[in-house]
Amino acid sequence: MTRSIAAEVAIRPDLRRSFLDGLSPAARAHLLHEWRFWARPMQLPPPPPWRVWFIQAGRGAGKTRAAAEFIRAEAESGRARRIAVVGETAADVRDVMVEGPSGILAVSPPTLRPRWQPSLRRLSWANGTVATTFAAVDPEQLRGPEHDLAWADEVAKWPDEEAWHNLMMGLRLGAARCVATSTPRPRAWLRRLLADPGTIVTRGATAENAANLAPQALADLERRYGGTRLGRQELAGEFLEEVPGALWQRAMFERDGFRADPPAGAAQVVVAVDPAVSAGEDSAETGIVAAARDRAGRFFVLADASARLSPDGWARRAVATYDRLGADRLVGEVNNGGDLVEAVLRRTAEAMAAAGLRPNAELAYRRVTASRGKQARAEPVAALYEQGRVQHAGRFDALEDQMCAYVPGGDGPSPDRVDALVWALSALADRPSAPLAAPVLVGGSDGRR
Repeated sequence: MTRSIAAEVAIRPDLRRSFLDGLSPAARAHLLHEWRFWARPMQLPPPPPWRVWFIQAGRGAGKTRAAAEFIRAEAESGRARRIAVVGETAADVRDVMVEGPSGILAVSPPTLRPRWQPSLRRLSWANGTVATTFAAVDPEQLRGPEHDLAWADEVAKWPDEEAWHNLMMGLRLGAARCVATSTPRPRAWLRRLLADPGTIVTRGATAENAANLAPQALADLERRYGGTRLGRQELAGEFLEEVPGALWQRAMFERDGFRADPPAGAAQVVVAVDPAVSAGEDSAETGIVAAARDRAGRFFVLADASARLSPDGWARRAVATYDRLGADRLVGEVNNGGDLVEAVLRRTAEAMAAAGLRPNAELAYRRVTASRGKQARAEPVAALYEQGRVQHAGRFDALEDQMCAYVPGGDGPSPDRVDALVWALSALADRPSAPLAAPVLVGGSDGRR
């Protein structure tokens, strides 16, 4: 059974009437906070023994509510507990796990609601139970404190496994347990956790919680992502292994030091645009990726501004990215758009200058043409990653997902973000020691180029 008791009662009018008629006003009030009545089976904790209860579910599947209710029930159980509440960042903990619509404060009955002291990162219950909040981006916070209960949210988004290890080492009071919630991603350490004998895994999909989600939003998600690899991960909650034959693997992104800020004064900065040939809800995205090369020959991906936009929209975004990063060159792939790409960028640069959004109408632009096949262009760039010569200045989840799903010669849609990435890094790698000279200056009211 995937429905809650409440859902079963709701679909049977005779049972609904007899059930509700038999409840006193006090019992009806109590029922509002009786989680076992409202919860679907996947939202209820498995029978012990277990060390980690891992709720692996799609977005909106109800995993946050399930974990918050579990923590609430344990906190109200009578004896004082020491609880760790851990999210990726302090803002995630506050906005989702504590103060969110399915967070600890929201699910607690008014008479039993804990006292929340944000400055102390502390929730306190009347029975002496205390929950302290931690951010996984600062794993040292978890080095030292002891707990007998924990909630770890969206662990697949955590920067690495250090915070998890520190949490587990501090989870050593009594029969200590942890509920972990996450939409899965192919992380090597997460795979090990899911396979651990002390871990019980509960799975759920977004569609199973349809009664509590906006119908139009659910339909839109299914239309956009149904049947895709991303949909299987983000909506169905499947843990997907690496794609056989993909040029990029997740392990490349999990190396120490892979995410790093580029040194000040990068030698060369390029913004690459792979324009979509049409604009509409079902159109491909326009890839807009910025990259840099330092004087030591290391490459850095600076930004992924890709989006599904009209020609005016992607041109404005590309020019704005160029200006923001002080780029040396903007390169545009012209196989699909020909001279139209250059014309759109020129017109946009002029319009932005006229509106005072940039100092002048000029930008250094160079067209690039795919004289080689996509695989031939992408393989040298993938080799740079394998050699450890490319770093990412932040998390670019959509880009990295597309990179790890790209199989040369595959039947999937054109990887627009990957195409822009390849153009940007290729432009930087083709002339490793020479400055980016002789670009075409696009713009100017007299049409000079």
